[in-house]
Amino acid sequence: MANFGLARLAVVSPFAPHWREARSAVGAPDLLENAAETESLAEAVANCTLVVGTGTLTYRKPEQPVVSLPALAPVVASELARGGRVALVFGPEKHGLTREDLSYCHLLMEIPTDPGQPSMNLGQAVAVSLYELVARDRAPQPVEAGPVPESAIADASPVSGDLDLLTGLVEQAMRAAGYSPRSMQQANRHDLRLLLRRLVFTRHDIRRILGLFRRILWKLDRDRQNGPNQK
Repeated sequence: MANFGLARLAVVSPFAPHWREARSAVGAPDLLENAAETESLAEAVANCTLVVGTGTLTYRKPEQPVVSLPALAPVVASELARGGRVALVFGPEKHGLTREDLSYCHLLMEIPTDPGQPSMNLGQAVAVSLYELVARDRAPQPVEAGPVPESAIADASPVSGDLDLLTGLVEQAMRAAGYSPRSMQQANRHDLRLLLRRLVFTRHDIRRILGLFRRILWKLDRDRQNGPNQK
């Protein structure tokens, strides 16, 4: 990250001995000192409007759109230009991102590799990804960016935390309506996270939909309290 000028690092539930050792790395003390530590991926990406998971398709069936690394830079640039905030998410060295982790991602990014060796070392994968996203798109003479127009901010995608709030509210309405048995609730929650990230919303859309489901939930709760024969 320091090599390519990135400074916002978040680490999810790090293994303490390894994390203490990483903090002594030479060349990026400020980046490591200012890194955010969170207990969950949802918390780490809550303020992001575009969350890009990473991994290979060799051992998984993707549940979100897949983009090759060379095609990702324009997508990221477009999101940043309209006032969004982008997260690139990498999993642990041993097994990468889980299916649950990826349910918080809008896209799955794959690095083109030889089919005979699709897996990459974590550090190498990060370096290759950041090179493509930053170094190849860097102008010879950087120009300081001006303020993002208010109209662009208003039209930006909702942050991941808003989508999780909506997921929770829809799930409450589903439970109140007796939509499915308890055994299906975790699967429904997973599918809802993916569905909402595949749809195209603005922040205004999310506010309207939250209001809609709050009204539905209020009506369901009132009907339950009044009984089936009362209006």
